[in-house]
Amino acid sequence: MSGDNKNLEESIGHIVKKMDMLISDTSVPKNVRSAVGEARTKLTAAGDYTVRISGAIYNIDEVSNDINLPPQARTVIWNILSDLESLKEQ
Repeated sequence: MSGDNKNLEESIGHIVKKMDMLISDTSVPKNVRSAVGEARTKLTAAGDYTVRISGAIYNIDEVSNDINLPPQARTVIWNILSDLESLKEQ
């Protein structure tokens, strides 16, 4: 089981890097950066993986179709959502 946790933490680390990239991108609207920041906080908090991942998905899904999102940011958001959904199903 600890091997699974290590892989899960590694996957979460990759997702957090993508989130950090979005948070630091000033072309991304402030409300989206804020939602991604909240999702990052939930994802990296202590507790059950399923709850953490679900909370992050909820936050990011809220802004995934923001009309003001630049196309490259929208792609990253969809990639993050896809990664989180696949982790949730593990």
